[in-house]
Amino acid sequence: MPIAEPDTDPGRTPLAVGRRFYQVAVARLAEVQEPLGLRPLEFGVILRLQATPGLDQVTLGEQMVLDRTTIGGLVRHLERLGYVTRAISKNDRRARVLTLTARGKALHKEHRPHAMTAQESMLAVLTPAERTSLIDLMSRVVEANRTYLRPGAGRRPRLTPQARATRAPNGKGR
Repeated sequence: MPIAEPDTDPGRTPLAVGRRFYQVAVARLAEVQEPLGLRPLEFGVILRLQATPGLDQVTLGEQMVLDRTTIGGLVRHLERLGYVTRAISKNDRRARVLTLTARGKALHKEHRPHAMTAQESMLAVLTPAERTSLIDLMSRVVEANRTYLRPGAGRRPRLTPQARATRAPNGKGR
């Protein structure tokens, strides 16, 4: 099926469907994680650290396509909750190596099945073959557009002080 022309059905464009898919996926996962006091991205950090012990904070941010400030806040929150520890790297004193604590590992073990169930229920309208195809197709599109996978991609550029000075109080040009 071709991409819908915006004047016929703007809700069937890749951007519109992709955005809504993301909203559904995050909401489904948030339902599972809310009782834990975690956001989906925080549980994503726990999943990554379980899969790759000893990952440094910068690499984790790159893998999750998050800027340093965002990944730092996520890790700080998980550290305060006792799920993660940060230590100075032996190889590079500027780097922080992240490790799941015993509490973090227990959280992963107990709640990963719930996260998987949330994903499965979201995709329950698809057959197993369709689920595999969906993930394969989405992965191909993402890989083909890898240059756009960077923190802040698609955001409006920051205004220069000169441009800010020329804007009216309502945010529009003078």
